[in-house]
Amino acid sequence: MTSSSSLPYNGQRIAETNRRADALMEEDVAWSDEADVARDGDQYDRSDRAALRRVGGLSTELQDVTEVEYRQLRLERVVLVGVWTTGTAQDADNSLAELAALAETAGAEVLDGVIQRRDKADPATYIGSGKARELRDIVLESGADTVICDGELSPGQLIHLEDVVKVKVVDRTALILDIFAQHAKSREGKAQVALAQMQYMLPRLRGWGQSLSRQMGGGGSGAAGGGGMATRGPGETKIETDRRRIREKMAKMRREIAEMKTSRDIQRQDRKRHKVPSVAIAGYTNAGKSSLLNRLTDAGVLVENSLFATLDPTVRKSETPSGRLYTLTDTVGFVRHLPHHLVEAFRSTMEEVADSDLILHVVDGSHPVPEEQLASVREVIRDVGASDVTEIVVVNKADAADPLVLQRLLRQEKHALVVSARTGQGMDELRALLDAELPRPSVELEVLVPYTQGGLVSRAHAEGEVLSEEHTGEGTLLKARVHEELAAELRAFVPSGQF
Repeated sequence: MTSSSSLPYNGQRIAETNRRADALMEEDVAWSDEADVARDGDQYDRSDRAALRRVGGLSTELQDVTEVEYRQLRLERVVLVGVWTTGTAQDADNSLAELAALAETAGAEVLDGVIQRRDKADPATYIGSGKARELRDIVLESGADTVICDGELSPGQLIHLEDVVKVKVVDRTALILDIFAQHAKSREGKAQVALAQMQYMLPRLRGWGQSLSRQMGGGGSGAAGGGGMATRGPGETKIETDRRRIREKMAKMRREIAEMKTSRDIQRQDRKRHKVPSVAIAGYTNAGKSSLLNRLTDAGVLVENSLFATLDPTVRKSETPSGRLYTLTDTVGFVRHLPHHLVEAFRSTMEEVADSDLILHVVDGSHPVPEEQLASVREVIRDVGASDVTEIVVVNKADAADPLVLQRLLRQEKHALVVSARTGQGMDELRALLDAELPRPSVELEVLVPYTQGGLVSRAHAEGEVLSEEHTGEGTLLKARVHEELAAELRAFVPSGQF
């Protein structure tokens, strides 16, 4: 039986949930006016199973008292909790450290972090009822107002854990969705995030007390029997109404995203029609993808030392050392256990990777375990159907990396090179490798193009690879590799005796 002391908290919790649901249903996405531009068996030691292990070095609590009062006005104070089921203790610590970085990116202040050793997460409270009570003591001691769990919790786990710790509980998925919501700038980005948030919220809508069963209709005849004319009948509960309205909103959002996708598809088809090779920059969040794009193209794209700074794909043109044009696309960063709601919502954006001719897979060489980042990104690459695209592994941040880690990566990844987008190290080698790996036009021919057909020469430069060019009295003597469509037009100017 629920104690009376918990009723105010339950009411507060449900009110907050209803506010979130109402915000999702009632508020339209604030579209931006900006143009769309652009990762020994099952037995554990008794001490491991019996304790919540604190993870050191996660706290971001400020020591400067002059700043504390200001930041407390805008930052949530959080305690992190993870369940260690597989791998080593270092793996578990790395996962919680990444959760801390996500929390900081969302604007939270990390006070503490704990890990519970279990064979699997508890189906009721994620960490077990006893450890949940210990977690409540840690929350009270630290003054936290939020608990963030390193996993996706079921609606039941969220409710039960909140009932014990008496503060807001957020899972990893909700945290990542919050970061995406803060960083989305373009109209399409905001729509994709809103859709993912609704998909996440739909099964987690809940009521409390009579709000769970309050109906629009129902009742008998007469003034005392119901709400009067047009309200009698079986009725619909409030929570059913909320779910129906969210589904309607999701359907509308999907239609709008499909319309925006059509516009981007037209641009992509235009680039393909002009035979411009495309390169997609993919990789773990904060691996340095935008910095690499800026190095290769002088694009001036926003670069931040934070997770998910880039959500909207940016497409820029560049040239290989031999003068061939190609496009570079900066894509959204990946993270381990990327919520499937986001993968689905951002699928249209991630198609830039699947439709590219080459993938530059950027990995953070300064990360303690970059192999985990590589595996997480490749999982998403498979999900979007880009497994067959040629991949170059670009190990970035060489200036801050452990040389032993770099050597290990180069031994494991045969098609890889080391660079530093910050210092420029290795960029010439990367440009040369791009030149060698990009698909080349299939037809090589030599033609004498009259000066009146100068447009064909320009197209040979833009769409093909010019091997030599000489201006004569009769026209431009051109030797080039071009695609079959352009070759068909140029064959009319092959000098007699050569064709």
